[in-house]
Amino acid sequence: MQQTLKKKILKTRMIDISVEQFLKGLAILSGSFIFIISGVILARGLEPFLTENNGLGRVQVIPFLTGNVWLIGPTFASSLYSVGFLIITTIYVVFLSLLVSFPIGVLTALFIAKIAPKKIAETLRTVIEILASIPSIIYGLFGAGFILKLVYDTSALFGYQSKGGNSVLSTVIILALMTIPTITTISEVSIRSVDKSLIEGSLALGASPTQTHFKVVLSAAKSGIFTAAILGVGRALGEATAVSLVAGGRRSGLSFDILDITATLTTTMLEGMKESEGLDYNIRFSVGIVLMAVILFTNFMLNYIKKKVGHVHVK
Repeated sequence: MQQTLKKKILKTRMIDISVEQFLKGLAILSGSFIFIISGVILARGLEPFLTENNGLGRVQVIPFLTGNVWLIGPTFASSLYSVGFLIITTIYVVFLSLLVSFPIGVLTALFIAKIAPKKIAETLRTVIEILASIPSIIYGLFGAGFILKLVYDTSALFGYQSKGGNSVLSTVIILALMTIPTITTISEVSIRSVDKSLIEGSLALGASPTQTHFKVVLSAAKSGIFTAAILGVGRALGEATAVSLVAGGRRSGLSFDILDITATLTTTMLEGMKESEGLDYNIRFSVGIVLMAVILFTNFMLNYIKKKVGHVHVK
């Protein structure tokens, strides 16, 4: 009897160890992809700075990072590749889109989680989930077929020329539409997780439901809300397909005019991937390195802000 029990325990232990090792292997495999992807991008992206690029010359790092021209005309030369203005316009466009999507997403989440009747909340939650699952190319086609015309006609009413609707404004609208579902979904989960005793205590002290929602619930959920903003910014920074259909493809110089054409790091990468080798192909990987650096820096800054303001202080 004792021998049988020992065998069962040993068998159970062996199963536990096998499952643990299997899951560990899957975790290592999943985590290794970031190193594989980064390695490939670094290897191809550093090549333009380390080789003569078949006689075109090496790309200089400082001019590449600070210049304001990206290959105008048919002449291929290493000196005509620079992303300084693209870095700034990328951050500018993403920041504007966050100014639109963040308040809309958070307030929508608050309405769904705390204010809307149950059936309406479930319907809205389903709609938000559907919006989050729509492919980016669909947003891009919607932007090209509707947003561009809307921006063009609206700007014409005020006497402005928006170059067919391709503009910063169109890009901001599309990115806002794409990030609102992400921000709303994560914010709603955070808002619904707020301890009910905080809400009940606020109401018991005489605060109105509106005061409680804005001063207590949102304050208690702000850590999760910042997480939603970080993920929303991450999606906006990495979006290429939809943006390329509405941005206009700016090739030189900075412009903060919301009705002027623009370009981002991702759209510049996407537009040149038709090549298969050479400087014009490898330089897109160099832009990818810059994009990863921008994403890491942005996430670092947002996480720093999150740590500073993410603690709950209910007065």
